[in-house]
Amino acid sequence: MSGSQEVQASIDHKKQALFEHVQQYGPTVVAFSGGVDSAVVARAVHEVWGDQSLAATASSASLASGELEEAQQIAELIGIRHEVVRTEEFLVEGYQQNLGDRCFYCKSELYTVLRSKFPESEFPTICNGANLDDLGDHRPGMRAASDHQVRSPLIDAGLNKTDVRSLAQHWNLPIWDKPAMPCLSSRIAHGVEVTPERVQRVDRAEAYLKSALNVKNLRVRHEANDLARIEVSIDVLPRFLDETFRNRLTEEFRRIGFLFVTLDLEGFRSGSMNQTLDLVEIQLEKD
Repeated sequence: MSGSQEVQASIDHKKQALFEHVQQYGPTVVAFSGGVDSAVVARAVHEVWGDQSLAATASSASLASGELEEAQQIAELIGIRHEVVRTEEFLVEGYQQNLGDRCFYCKSELYTVLRSKFPESEFPTICNGANLDDLGDHRPGMRAASDHQVRSPLIDAGLNKTDVRSLAQHWNLPIWDKPAMPCLSSRIAHGVEVTPERVQRVDRAEAYLKSALNVKNLRVRHEANDLARIEVSIDVLPRFLDETFRNRLTEEFRRIGFLFVTLDLEGFRSGSMNQTLDLVEIQLEKD
């Protein structure tokens, strides 16, 4: 068997494993962000259940600009019925407090809304796009999934992020190599209250930087005292040596609402906010 045949055989095996698990679920609603994970799940669910499948995207202030429109486009490409649901996580005290378990309250709100809108008699199963790699990180949203009996077909089928991207590419999904795009609230430092104003500030700052630098993978972290901490890949850091660029950036960020603008010399790294969780827990114990 040639190398290409081995690759194809591996993809076929993973695809079949995913189909077999989805087939056990019955008609299914996919919590659909439009990212590569939920897109692969939606593609599999639609393949198995056709008109008895549905992709639902949550709309709230924490959704970055352009993400809803892209989710709609990907759902249309897959051919799955798509619904937009409004969630109100910003009204939940535990979510606002942002003490390390924010995602639990967010996902609980989402799954509660989905079950209310799409009753079990019509859709016995709600599923998400969590994959095996998500099990090794701080993921309070997985606890919410367990509490609401939400299935994770990628985990059930034993698929990690690399497997997911391979399947997405096999299915010609244009977002197969899309960088992870967590909600905007994940940019707010733990212990700093999450508000629509703060996430909007982050959204505008990231949109400006992506346009100015012509890169997709970056973060603007909202620290305490209205401080912006910029994370970009190491190869992009030299761009900030240009005085004109720095002045324009600082002026724009202050116009958006930040008082201080800093550059993280470690560069972009997903989940960097989780490094502060221990500090938040220590402060809570003191209080």
